[in-house]
Amino acid sequence: MIGITLKDGSVREFEPGIKAADIVKSISMGLYKNACAVKINGIFCDLHEVLREDCTFEVFTFADDRFCKDTFNHTASHILAQAVKRLYKDVKLSIGPAIDDGFYYDFDTPTPFTPEDLVKIEAEMKKIIKEDIPLEKFELPADEAIKYLTEAGEPYKVILCKKHADAGEAIKFVRQGDFTDLCAGPHMMSTGLVKAVKLTNATGAYFGGDAKGKQLTRVYGTAFPKASELEAHLARLEEARKRDHNKLGRELEYFTTVDVIGQGLPIMLPKGAKVLQILQRWIEDEEQKRGYQLTKTPYMAKSDLYKISGHWGHYRDGMFVLGNPDDEEQGKEVFALRPMTCPFQYQVFLNRKRSYRDLPMRLNETSTLFRNEDSGEMHGLIRVRQFTLSEGHIILRPEQLEEEFKNCLELANYCLETLGLSEDVSYRFSQWDPNNKEKYVGSTEQWENAQSIMGNILDNLGLKYSIGIDEAAFYGPKLDIQIKNVFGKEDTLITIQIDPILAEKFDMEYVDTDGKMRRPYIIHRSSLGCYERTLALIIEKYAGALPLWLSPEQIRILPVTDRAKEYAESISAKLLGDGVRATVDNRNEKVGYKIRQAQMEKVPYFFIVGDNEVNDNTVSLRSQKSGDLGVMPLEEVYAKIFEEINTKAR
Repeated sequence: MIGITLKDGSVREFEPGIKAADIVKSISMGLYKNACAVKINGIFCDLHEVLREDCTFEVFTFADDRFCKDTFNHTASHILAQAVKRLYKDVKLSIGPAIDDGFYYDFDTPTPFTPEDLVKIEAEMKKIIKEDIPLEKFELPADEAIKYLTEAGEPYKVILCKKHADAGEAIKFVRQGDFTDLCAGPHMMSTGLVKAVKLTNATGAYFGGDAKGKQLTRVYGTAFPKASELEAHLARLEEARKRDHNKLGRELEYFTTVDVIGQGLPIMLPKGAKVLQILQRWIEDEEQKRGYQLTKTPYMAKSDLYKISGHWGHYRDGMFVLGNPDDEEQGKEVFALRPMTCPFQYQVFLNRKRSYRDLPMRLNETSTLFRNEDSGEMHGLIRVRQFTLSEGHIILRPEQLEEEFKNCLELANYCLETLGLSEDVSYRFSQWDPNNKEKYVGSTEQWENAQSIMGNILDNLGLKYSIGIDEAAFYGPKLDIQIKNVFGKEDTLITIQIDPILAEKFDMEYVDTDGKMRRPYIIHRSSLGCYERTLALIIEKYAGALPLWLSPEQIRILPVTDRAKEYAESISAKLLGDGVRATVDNRNEKVGYKIRQAQMEKVPYFFIVGDNEVNDNTVSLRSQKSGDLGVMPLEEVYAKIFEEINTKAR
């Protein structure tokens, strides 16, 4: 017998070889029906796991952990694949993982699925769920697995199977009634445990993420244990669609895109350009207060610069190269647009001999950068090919590292708090993978030392963070400040990196207090991150109704009589003179129409002025957030507006 220690400390005995599912059933059938995963000796497993020795044992349901949700949604993806194969036998299968808010499956279809097809597929999925088909795991030797998948007419599965075999991995399958799929799991015990499912959309996707590969049809869906949970999720999705910056930002005329210009190259319209200008001026002024020196460096450089930094060898596929790299062999110069500013800013330090008195040297730049993102990765302003970054590099002595890192984090958190984004972020300590050394430069000792330093700094600050293995920059570990868009997709907004390596590559030295030459450390950091991404996030955060200090149009004045037009213009002149972005709507339209339009365009405040307001030197004040605030003396309104702007109130 084996002893199974449950969460409450009690121990139950079972025959060796028992499945986790049977142990859960022995505890409670109600618990079994809700269970998605178990933790055995601290490690998550699905309920198919076989136990052969003493262990600790905990049961987890859908809401308890991400692993549980992934198990549930991954099972739903198999239900989707089975439904598609029942309805469209000639369709070929690719991959079907769980994702943040559901699942997807990629199919090779003669023609893309239509909305009507999705309705049919979803109905078939519900039949499969009702059939409560058991899922059974089994393994095959690699040669048998390849033969089986080839005979089944699944070429993409054959490719995946060979990849797993070449890596020395076991070839695992799951059988689901009349449907069998190549998959390692995790899985629920039967299809009937997936109670509520919804297919949300279908898009194109390349096999293996390679734009040169076959384009497949990707079907997205989501699943929940209860219909009420699904309905609540769909309601959240509908709200997300309303807030989606890629829709709302275009409707409010912040930006647009043009096919003949190219994907990932947005045109910032006057409203969007104004907000970016406000953000950039704010950040540059804030950085100046904190001792940063502004630089202006070229948008491109010869390949020689990137070869020194290591970008040519480790990042060239993500760069826009001007010319043919092979031409260098004939002595021709090859240039590339910069994907970062660091090697350019180092030249400021290298401009003359430096001593410890010059350090820390804090350099900042509002830098325009270029990165050759895959077409499938781009979305509105969140991920683009040309973008603007609040970039900076601090060149310093080792003993200055902790204080300067702390200051960088304080600045980043101040920016997030001011914008109202601080409650939406998480922190990730991104480390190298010592098993993937070809991705990185530097020695094991340099990496372990840098990661130890950063870990100590983060722990001393009491920062709560996750660890991301193989997420570091190729030259050093970093703290990534992560944020999700309205659809739950996570991106990095701000990074702070410790670099122990590039100073040596660029032969950067300073004279220390003892007269000896030493290498500095470098902190790579951004205070706000990518401005375009930030604009997208604040559009979504505020559903387009930006705080007053950020709004491209802060005040709109609506005269309702001819006599009031001159009064409106005088108010506008006063506000414009004081730096407030005000306009006058003098159109010959009804005031109700003008108010509705101002509301739709998300103008923070609008003043309605008629003959009474002219006589009394007042305005009828309306707010985007609070509605009708009544008639107020003009000086009182000015004071309110200026206070809100100066304090950057949200």
